[in-house]
Amino acid sequence: MTVPTVPTALDPAGRDLHAENDRLRAHGAAALLELPGGIRAWAPTRYAVLKDLLADDRVSKDPNQHWPAWIEGEVGESWLHTWVGVTNMFTAYGADHRRLRKLVSPAFTKRRTDALRPRIVQITGTLLDAMAGTPDGRADLRTAFAHPLPMQVICELFGLPEEHRADSARLIAGIFDTTVTPEQATAIWQEVNQLLADLVAAKRETPADDLTSVLIATRDEEGSGLTERELIDTLLLVLGAGHETTVNLIGNATHALLTHPEQLARVRSGEIPWTEVIEETLRWAPSIANLPLRYAVEDIELSDGTLIPRGDAILASYASAGRDPLRHGPDAGDFDLTRTDKEHLAFGYGVHHCVGAPLARMEAAIALPALFDRFPGLALEDGATHIESFIAHGYATLPVRLG
Repeated sequence: MTVPTVPTALDPAGRDLHAENDRLRAHGAAALLELPGGIRAWAPTRYAVLKDLLADDRVSKDPNQHWPAWIEGEVGESWLHTWVGVTNMFTAYGADHRRLRKLVSPAFTKRRTDALRPRIVQITGTLLDAMAGTPDGRADLRTAFAHPLPMQVICELFGLPEEHRADSARLIAGIFDTTVTPEQATAIWQEVNQLLADLVAAKRETPADDLTSVLIATRDEEGSGLTERELIDTLLLVLGAGHETTVNLIGNATHALLTHPEQLARVRSGEIPWTEVIEETLRWAPSIANLPLRYAVEDIELSDGTLIPRGDAILASYASAGRDPLRHGPDAGDFDLTRTDKEHLAFGYGVHHCVGAPLARMEAAIALPALFDRFPGLALEDGATHIESFIAHGYATLPVRLG
């Protein structure tokens, strides 16, 4: 059994995620990392290893039970607090996870998701109309289209008023920014809690036909078992995860197609379906590159003899898994819509598989063909920038010429 003692420092800004992952694969089945703030965690570098760990009962997401560094106060205020210091299904284990997931899952059933389709089509058309009206024929695709579409959908679903959406988007972007200082992280945490507490208070006083009001009604039922803290943290989870992943999926897919024009032509001709674009994008450039954190409930020995000791943290490395040559061959780093095996872990796996995955896929399946049908001459402009994060994987700005 091998237990490395010297961790590799991860770039907080995620400036070259894929090259970094290529280097980490040389460490074996999992690499020992130092995350910002001096936090040590294991990153599974192989698809098969990560998939096994995501479904392993010996791996927990509850830091209060299974992460000694958190329990003993060794982890200070930092970017990590909004990922670890919350109480919702994201950080729950076992029966608690099943209880909390059961509250949210009805919001994302196939019936509810399908019912949203007409509204998503309408929002998509409105945003494309606005883009077409730009006087110089240029736009930032993220600002004008990729972000407002899923943001509006999830805010309408959960009843977040229009006047609070800009603040919500800003705060969620701050949560994904892994370069923030401890002071900035604390300020973000306090502000997002106040925003959601105010939302709960408003909906409790004046319930509406939205899922926040449904959660509040559940919380207020005698014997529901849902605490006020769990209610607020669940809202944070669904509002954040409910749009950021789709924003990056739309942006990453658009950029990939525009930089692979021969493949785009085959999609637009109907030879390759849009579903293939979505799945290859999720494999090649997943919206979440690395997701914190999980914890070893007991010592876990991996296939190559690497030992993850009990109580150590684990970082789910989706971007590394998606380009693992052992799974996808020597051309794993190529964007290839004709690839037979596009299997990925971009939405997780096992009991923590993302409940909103069908909604994200549907939004992208509506948005992408509509975008390229409306602007067949769409082209990239100079100046695209990446999100400064090793968690979120996408474009902070994506300038395009509409053609």
